[in-house]
Amino acid sequence: MGKKEGELTQGPVMGRMLRFAVPMILGNLLQQCYNVADTLIVGRFLGADALAAVGSSFTLMTFLTSILLGLSMGSGTVFSIRFGQGDQKGLREGIYASFVLLAAVTVIVNILIFAGLDEIIHFLQVPAEIQGLMREYLVVIFAGLAGIFLYNYFASLLRAVGNSVIPLIFLAISAILNIALDLWFVLGLERGVAGAAEATVISQYVSGIGISIYTLVRFPGLRSKEGPVKIRLACIREIVNFSALTCIQQSVMNLGILMVQGLVNSFGSQVMAAFAAAVKIDSFAYMPVQDFGNAFSTFIAQNYGAGKTERIRAGLKGAVITSVIFCLAITAGIWAFARPLMLLFVDSSETEIIVEGVKYLRIEGSFYCGIGCLFLLYGLYRAIGRPGMSVILTVISLGTRVALAYLLSAVPAFGVTGIWWSVPIGWLLADLTGLIFYRVKIAGKLKGMKE
Repeated sequence: MGKKEGELTQGPVMGRMLRFAVPMILGNLLQQCYNVADTLIVGRFLGADALAAVGSSFTLMTFLTSILLGLSMGSGTVFSIRFGQGDQKGLREGIYASFVLLAAVTVIVNILIFAGLDEIIHFLQVPAEIQGLMREYLVVIFAGLAGIFLYNYFASLLRAVGNSVIPLIFLAISAILNIALDLWFVLGLERGVAGAAEATVISQYVSGIGISIYTLVRFPGLRSKEGPVKIRLACIREIVNFSALTCIQQSVMNLGILMVQGLVNSFGSQVMAAFAAAVKIDSFAYMPVQDFGNAFSTFIAQNYGAGKTERIRAGLKGAVITSVIFCLAITAGIWAFARPLMLLFVDSSETEIIVEGVKYLRIEGSFYCGIGCLFLLYGLYRAIGRPGMSVILTVISLGTRVALAYLLSAVPAFGVTGIWWSVPIGWLLADLTGLIFYRVKIAGKLKGMKE
């Protein structure tokens, strides 16, 4: 692959960043369609119990697949730096090493999941009437883990070298297929929650295998022309350093969410259903700024590898302004349309579910600027070789969230609302820590770097 393709170290700073970010944003919004389609169709046609089961499954699935996502993101950072340096040999070596690493982790995670599935459901405090449905869904959904690995690995590789359009195309095809299969399996074949899971798994393999074949055929330059690549220990160590910490960050983030899910489950199936629907809406609302943070990270990594400090500083300023504007717009939209959005997932007669879901959305939505800033900080520290700082920020954010959720929900005056308020408080504390660290440790070093 030529260095000019996907080059983020040349041209208008924000123009390049946004053109790269938009396909990523659209792609991950489509990826969210996998579980949202399941949730919407299940909630409307199979009832509140099925909705609660699929919603809780989504939280567990997100936690476990975050391991693969973290490894892919960390590997992608190494790819971006090598691409920015113009080191084709180092890029190919990293590609081979990270593929072997991710494949091995995928196999291990799959084995552990199926061996301990009943214990996991028990840990989540799932009500007895929900357990059977949740297990039925999860047994099928985790069969798609290899498809998730393939898609995320090759998507990270393509994005690292500046190609964010192809992952979007494969996700668009897969998302449309998923919705069509959902309707067929759930309504036509009446396969219940298992049918929704089967539709998702088939779609995941379509996107994973499809993008794998495309990448290997379309970009032969990413493959070695001299036979098998010799993988050096130093290369493995570098990938592990980036990937392991990013993986820990993603896992800690979603472990905190999983622990909160267990607390939510203890309030009964009505609150579970409200949380299940509201979290999907919440994820769609801030997903674009999360993906913008990932695109920003690739931009910073390429320019950091190329030593383009002026572009890094210009990118920082532009990214903050863009993120704040977007978050304010989404906050206004959530406040205005929280109830209609909840009605997409549940029948209007489910008043308790709707009221609780609207309350959650308006509390979280008021502080989207906080999560937007946090995603930029994650991306910055990952790109400049400080992934450990991203882990620290995640621990602060999620640690605060979990601790406050358990403390506040135990107070009768707060109840489940205390869980909702714990989230933005965690965001803001992590933001404050990350900004102070940047001013004290990073800003001066960036100014001192030579072009």
